[in-house]
Amino acid sequence: MHRRRRTALLLSAAIVASAPLLSACGSDAHPGAAAVVGGQRITVSQLENRVKEVRSAQRAAVRDDAQYAQAVAQTGTLTRDTLHGMVLDRVLQRAAQDAGVTVDRNEVQRMRAGLEQQAGGAKGLEVSWLQQYGVPPQRLDENLRLQLEAQKLAARLGTDTSQPAFWKALSKASEELAVDLNPRYGSWDVQKVSRVDGKTPWVREVTASGTQESA
Repeated sequence: MHRRRRTALLLSAAIVASAPLLSACGSDAHPGAAAVVGGQRITVSQLENRVKEVRSAQRAAVRDDAQYAQAVAQTGTLTRDTLHGMVLDRVLQRAAQDAGVTVDRNEVQRMRAGLEQQAGGAKGLEVSWLQQYGVPPQRLDENLRLQLEAQKLAARLGTDTSQPAFWKALSKASEELAVDLNPRYGSWDVQKVSRVDGKTPWVREVTASGTQESA
């Protein structure tokens, strides 16, 4: 994946995308878990709740059903991309911890105040972050903390978030955490620090209209 694209994925923590339902047959090696990161489970229920947060925020941000349907139609794979973001958040936190990087609440609030000024107020920032990055209002401070962690980690490494040294640190953290995804959501590429689609013909995505497509 292109470095700039992976940086965008990191800093957004989620991607504006659709939320297909997943159905599967056959054995499940991760019952109830969407992923295991550092021995800690990200449950399917937690993932679904995060997706619902984004959808609820998008529903509240538009005036009618047609606008909401358009917002959904213009996006792609929120469930899998949200899981990518949830895993990557933990990988970043581990890399920051390894490097001795911390972020306090005051730093987050200063960053938010500056962004709100640029966006014309708190509401403007919330709408902008939702539309551009798929981050619902209740996750905004959390996302800004991650952005600050990424910036400070890169600075500690003497680089920036687009450079190989930064991603090498995340790759190392991925390996330490032994990231393991439920196969229905793909797999985790340690070197790319990214979720990749797996070839699982028994997985189907069920869209809102009820039609099935290959994952």
